[in-house]
Amino acid sequence: MANIQDLQPQGIWKSFYALTRVPRPSGHLEKIQQFLLDWAKERHIEAFKDNAGNIVMTKPATPGYENRAIVTMEAHMDMVPQKTAESTHNFETDPIETYIDGDWLKAKGTTLGSDDGIGVATAMAVFEDNSLEHGPLEAIFTVDEETCMYGVNNLKPETLKGRILLNLDNETEGEIIIGSAGGEDVAAELEYQEEDTDSGDVALKITLKGLKGGHSGLEINEGRANANKLMARVLTDAVEAFDAQLVCWVGGNMRNAIPSSSTAVVTVAPDDKDALIESVADWADVFKTEYKATEDALQMVAEPVELPAKQVPEEIRDNLINAVMACPAGVNRMIPESPEIVETSCNLGIVNIEKGKAETDVLVRSSCETQLDALEGSIKAVFSMAGMAVKFVGRYGSWQPDFDSPIVKIIKDVYRNLNGEDCRVQVVHAGLECSIIKGVYPDMDPVSFGPTLRSPHTPNERCYIPSVAKYWDFVVELLKHIPDKK
Repeated sequence: MANIQDLQPQGIWKSFYALTRVPRPSGHLEKIQQFLLDWAKERHIEAFKDNAGNIVMTKPATPGYENRAIVTMEAHMDMVPQKTAESTHNFETDPIETYIDGDWLKAKGTTLGSDDGIGVATAMAVFEDNSLEHGPLEAIFTVDEETCMYGVNNLKPETLKGRILLNLDNETEGEIIIGSAGGEDVAAELEYQEEDTDSGDVALKITLKGLKGGHSGLEINEGRANANKLMARVLTDAVEAFDAQLVCWVGGNMRNAIPSSSTAVVTVAPDDKDALIESVADWADVFKTEYKATEDALQMVAEPVELPAKQVPEEIRDNLINAVMACPAGVNRMIPESPEIVETSCNLGIVNIEKGKAETDVLVRSSCETQLDALEGSIKAVFSMAGMAVKFVGRYGSWQPDFDSPIVKIIKDVYRNLNGEDCRVQVVHAGLECSIIKGVYPDMDPVSFGPTLRSPHTPNERCYIPSVAKYWDFVVELLKHIPDKK
């Protein structure tokens, strides 16, 4: 573990290592909030927790830089809690166990938390290092960005003073983000009365695992399999061919992570048990062929389990399976003017059917408000026809790019002079907090950047170590070139 703290630049890596010691899954942030407050107090840095639970820190300007515009450094403190099927990690109590694999930093069987722990660690390193040259700074570490953007959705106008917003939540070094998609959750639920299983039937547990999953904004266009959609195909066939009854079905646990696993328990007549096991093996072969370019670790098996006492009624079973089968998933449309960029997509992130309650959650993203509405309408229609109550949750608008932004011009010059090459100015399909923050502070000039991360929201999340030093040098140089306040 000490190897991480010995990496350069040491300020970032020391801070990131400290963050890995503190549990911080979305929805359980009390420990990380207190850690940040204690960290600031020990270093005589002014800090407070605002009404939404965000942690805000301030630092005065270096002598001679007092007239510079106030810069707000922003990152989210929560991380996506995903782990491999074999992992026993408890995200609410256990530290993240990291290791170095060549040029990459990884975690053992879990998400790494570099999204957005590296962003938090960057601000911590800047605030701790009194040798840096900069104008007045503030940092805000937001809560529950990965689930509902609660922190920024409840941000008050009087909380921040900055006029330049540096969002430290991008995943490719050398890429400067000036726009992002908006989004909203389409959540559906249904309560039902369970019925007794047939005592003469046998039960099988169908397990699909080993998929890559991924970030539903950044990797939705890479052709990866959605475990819930694959399981729907298997269950549809099991019902039609073997009159299988559904006991439960659980797939995915984050609406913004492409689900990498899904399990279901079904019951069938004893004479059909072996045929269904063989059918599931055949489906595994089908999926391996369909996704041979993207899913090299796919596994799917059916195995006997003890017969449960209750099951889903047939009509409810059919409605739910049909709804998941019909629900869109993946890329819906590319931007017509920029066909290399996803405009509209959706991720069927959660299916949870058990103990008399069915729940699904689909995250819809789009940089076009009317296309967002249209896709949400289609999804609502699908689940409404299944008898489910549908609601829209946590809408956030798109961040429209400003190619003439003053801070973007400065960033381009600083990056070119520092690295001898141009940075890439982009818009992304992932949702960023900049759009919501700019709604509260319309005079802010936002940009987003970061080091290179890969496969966030999955246990294969990793951080490219050489990119962190290059990114840090850019941050330090950029802070020297912030213009005077107007």
